[in-house]
Amino acid sequence: MPVYEYACEDCGAVTEALRKMAEADAPLACERCGSERTRRAHSVFTAGGSSPSSGDVPLPIGGCGRCGNPYGSCSLED
Repeated sequence: MPVYEYACEDCGAVTEALRKMAEADAPLACERCGSERTRRAHSVFTAGGSSPSSGDVPLPIGGCGRCGNPYGSCSLED
């Protein structure tokens, strides 16, 4: 089952939940304030490695080749 992140529209907290894909958009109570006004947030896909240099730490896929930002493009200009 995938892990989804939900952002609370009342307090801004992000809650993670292990849910079936069919339940991904179902309401989820915020862990901080209890509000059910949460929306599914965009998450970064990660994959773990097993090579000695990876340290078994999950690494984001993709990212910027210029600045090394693993979470997407940067604002560096050419």
